[in-house]
Amino acid sequence: MTNQDITPNFLSLWLARLTARPILIASLVLLIGCVLYLTLNVTSWDFALPLRTRKLVAFLVVGYAVGVSTMLFQTLTHNPILTPSLLGFDALYVLIQSLMLFFLGMVSYVTMPSVGKFAFEVAVMMVMSVLMFRFLFTKHNQDLTRLILVGVIFGILFRSLSYMVARMINPDEFVTVQAQSYASFTAVNINLLMVAVVLSVATFIYVWRQRFALDVLLLGRNCAISLGVPYRQLSLGILITIALLVSMATALVGPVTFFGLLVCALTNRFCTKMAHGERLILVTLIASSTLIVGQAVFEHLFKMAGVLEVVIELFGGVAFLLLIFTQYKTKRQ
Repeated sequence: MTNQDITPNFLSLWLARLTARPILIASLVLLIGCVLYLTLNVTSWDFALPLRTRKLVAFLVVGYAVGVSTMLFQTLTHNPILTPSLLGFDALYVLIQSLMLFFLGMVSYVTMPSVGKFAFEVAVMMVMSVLMFRFLFTKHNQDLTRLILVGVIFGILFRSLSYMVARMINPDEFVTVQAQSYASFTAVNINLLMVAVVLSVATFIYVWRQRFALDVLLLGRNCAISLGVPYRQLSLGILITIALLVSMATALVGPVTFFGLLVCALTNRFCTKMAHGERLILVTLIASSTLIVGQAVFEHLFKMAGVLEVVIELFGGVAFLLLIFTQYKTKRQ
């Protein structure tokens, strides 16, 4: 056998082993993206490196928060096309901004401490999630479908109230509300970064300790209860974690609707196991890689800083439609 015969077989075997390890590939892509983002078009290292490092950490936090919160919500609902935005978290965030701007005024709103403002937003969102859960998940009534429907109704209500408040404020304040209604990966709130990192570590420890219970939860509520999983307590803890992660990511970059759906769809496509021990890591790597590589390409190569969020939402919307059509074909067959 010649060297020419051995080389193709070796390459094909090496590629097959590499593609069977999605976490390794995603880690390599993330590493390359981090290096590109930190080093492309740098003219002053003393100025650019600290600024880009802080934004890089923010992208990692947002990728983790959006990816894990969406995966947890899909695990809880047993549906791969649902996102936490269906419970009205994004609309509630915009309503909170509108009401604070309406009652406090432009000057007080702008000068408000970012950490205190973030704590208030997180508290309101977590209280709303707990109230919905307590009313809809009683001991004799644990209807997850009703929870989702009520969340959709609350989302419509919050958006309608935001529009009503927007009509009652002056144009300058309205522009501020509009800016808070859309995601911006270039205007990351650096002041909240340390708080977000601490919350990310705390939520990851909780979710990682519950990873085996989450695997059982995929079997359904009845199976999980029969296998000894405290379904009501675990569901409440997951919902509170989702609210915390969504509010954290929204406070850093703004509301994102389809980004979590996109990265979870990619994770479900490439993940070889259903165990959450692998899926949680993979979705975090894919989400962070998407943000960092995309931001590096658009910001430092194409000089288009405000395009990434539009492209992500576009591909996320396409992924949403594809998932709906795929499920519809599967049910018909």
